[in-house]
Amino acid sequence: MMIRDALDDAHQNETPIRLNRLSRNIQQAQDTVYNFLLEIVKKWPPEEVLLEFKRLFIYHVDSISGDALQAIYDIVFSNNEEEFRNTLKRCCYILVNNWDATRNYKPIQDLVTIFADPSINRNTASPTLKRLRHWLDGFVKSGDYEELKLFASRYEEKERGPWVSRYTSYLLVPQYIDLKNPIEQREAARALSKQLKDRFKFDLAMYIARSQSNAPSKRVPKNPTALGEEVLRLIKAIVAKRGPFSYANLANIFVNQTQSLSYKQFKQSMQQYLIFSVENQEFVETLRSKLTERLDTLYDSHDDEVLTSALMLRTCNRVIDYLTTENQAEPSQLFVLLLSQGNPITLVVALLKIILICKHSRTHLEARIAELIKYYQNYPEDECAWVVNFLEVFTVTFAIHAENVQYNLIKMQVDEAQLAPSAFDPDKYRIFSQLKREAKVELLPSLLNPELTAIDADDHSADEPLLGE
Repeated sequence: MMIRDALDDAHQNETPIRLNRLSRNIQQAQDTVYNFLLEIVKKWPPEEVLLEFKRLFIYHVDSISGDALQAIYDIVFSNNEEEFRNTLKRCCYILVNNWDATRNYKPIQDLVTIFADPSINRNTASPTLKRLRHWLDGFVKSGDYEELKLFASRYEEKERGPWVSRYTSYLLVPQYIDLKNPIEQREAARALSKQLKDRFKFDLAMYIARSQSNAPSKRVPKNPTALGEEVLRLIKAIVAKRGPFSYANLANIFVNQTQSLSYKQFKQSMQQYLIFSVENQEFVETLRSKLTERLDTLYDSHDDEVLTSALMLRTCNRVIDYLTTENQAEPSQLFVLLLSQGNPITLVVALLKIILICKHSRTHLEARIAELIKYYQNYPEDECAWVVNFLEVFTVTFAIHAENVQYNLIKMQVDEAQLAPSAFDPDKYRIFSQLKREAKVELLPSLLNPELTAIDADDHSADEPLLGE
């Protein structure tokens, strides 16, 4: 009996041992490919690197590195498509990161077009090559390939592409907050998103400066928005909200006044904060009624506790969900309802107010904006003009409230004997923008380690377990 038990135990342990051995073999094969690509991308011309990439993944023959070619074979032979996809993705982003770091952008576009090679769809008698091509075809039809294409789209003329190409900086956000993605992909997505946002802020500032000058029209930079000349009036209206009732000041007051409140009191105060000074009464009533329904029961087991930063973060994230998309697939009922009531600036300001009291929710908000864009991306622009208008107003508003750009209004006409304040007339003002010196954020400990950035800690995962759900 003891011998039989020992044999049974050995048989039960055989499969886990074999799986562990197979897993180690796949990891070793992946490391072989990664190290080979890292070596050649730093030394070889991009054309030769791309050719070697095709030899490994597309043709699967004649690679200069027999070890790397054998490693690809081992991964394919393991019959684990998920691991193959992970390997392929990481290899792509190793090349993207290195070329982007040296400002060598053309090879990034060429890398994307490699997957249009007709040999991927050719029949073959080789079982290994047949499986490889089948997996490559699956990759090309997947969201992973759509994400890779975003890195090439930045270099294309935006007028030629779909309207969603104007919002690539947001579409990249889900890539760099997804911990399942390779670190190279997350770093590349984070860097490109920041570059695109900075470029927009700079282009907007230059357009504002030149469009109000006496410079010939041909010397005025192109308007980076789709709002036309109305963008100037929008910016003036936003910047005019300064002084004691500026959004930033109201946010500071709100944060200071709610620090010692119970969580239930905080939720009640937050509703008042979001509708404070909103003139559109229909918007106010809709937001108050719909938001009350959701907030009253939100994390109600913590109602009697003193507000914590974790509770604030989670609550702000959930309110953002209510105002944008709750299921991360389609717009929320409240989003459609509020935008149907007119000017999108009211909803944009409500979202801005949330970020001003909880800056760590900004990445969460941008991820939700990306999901809205994906939902509407297959609609012609004229059929979802109201959404595009919202996105334009959102982008401009958050660019104005960026940390490294300051906008100021200067009144060009002084009314004589004006004793009482009059309605704001944007035509009497000119707006000036100034790029500030970068704050010394590079000295913050959280930014010294790319694996532990505010992007990761600020979003869903870091603080959610603290609530004990």
